[in-house]
Amino acid sequence: MFHHPDFPSPKLICVNGVTLEVFEAGHKTAGPPIVLCHGWPEHAFSWRAQIPKLAAAGYHVIVPNQRGYGNSSNPSDVSAFDITQLTGDLACLLDHFGYRDAIFVGHDWGANVVWSMALLHPTRVRKIINLALPYQPRTPKPWIEFMEEVMGSDNYFVHFNRHPGVADAVLDANTGRFLRNLFRKHLPRVPPEPGMLMLNLAHSKRPYGEPLMRESELAVFIDSFQKTGFTGSINWYRNLDQNWHTLADVDPVIRHPALMIYGEQDSIPRAQNLSDLVPNVEVISLDCGHWIQQEKPKETTEAILNWLRD
Repeated sequence: MFHHPDFPSPKLICVNGVTLEVFEAGHKTAGPPIVLCHGWPEHAFSWRAQIPKLAAAGYHVIVPNQRGYGNSSNPSDVSAFDITQLTGDLACLLDHFGYRDAIFVGHDWGANVVWSMALLHPTRVRKIINLALPYQPRTPKPWIEFMEEVMGSDNYFVHFNRHPGVADAVLDANTGRFLRNLFRKHLPRVPPEPGMLMLNLAHSKRPYGEPLMRESELAVFIDSFQKTGFTGSINWYRNLDQNWHTLADVDPVIRHPALMIYGEQDSIPRAQNLSDLVPNVEVISLDCGHWIQQEKPKETTEAILNWLRD
């Protein structure tokens, strides 16, 4: 079990045919539930700065390590990580706690799961707060084929699918270096190096920018992935085309109240038509890179609480 002096103790909760490692703060009777969903390659610990403040503001804070992460189940079947299963885990987690709906907050891949919760389980979502990744509407053709045409075969989404097992092995063999090189801030504006980004990071001996977190904090992520490996988390990417088919007949407009938080230095582009597909969205940006809630913890927490108060 995961233990850290500055983080809640976990519970192992059986939902949707898997076991999730779940961290809680606040009390069920205190206020509405708020579920925090981490991205890739992260951990529930990514929300360490937000959890106590949200609990102090009266929310019941629920933070799962999603399947494939931490001490949660890590199925061997690739199809076990499709969007139906990922959102199903969250819906069943609400059932476990006896909640009809919740406020969902997501970062990176977690944001994609939260947007998809609004599509596949709309009555279980009260409000949405997403960081870094705007809503991604279905492309004209399956996502990996589309990305390969637009961004090339070295795009890591494409590489994960076209070369199964290759990235997994490299990242598993270089876990500490990869995560230490990935979790950086104040990155210089430099042209991308040839090759696949994640493999480059796993091999690079000269990282750019500055460390995002202290070594003691980074150790949480390194220890977690040294135990699990990267395959389960990468399998989320290997279901993108299946997700594309799953969402074919789903109403693509998300009508829930939503807050979108961008990092001004993030390489992920802003959505140009976000309000067309999420008509009740408010957009703000913070002066930071991709790891928004970890790079700007105070500002992120204030933005979340201020929007919820309004």
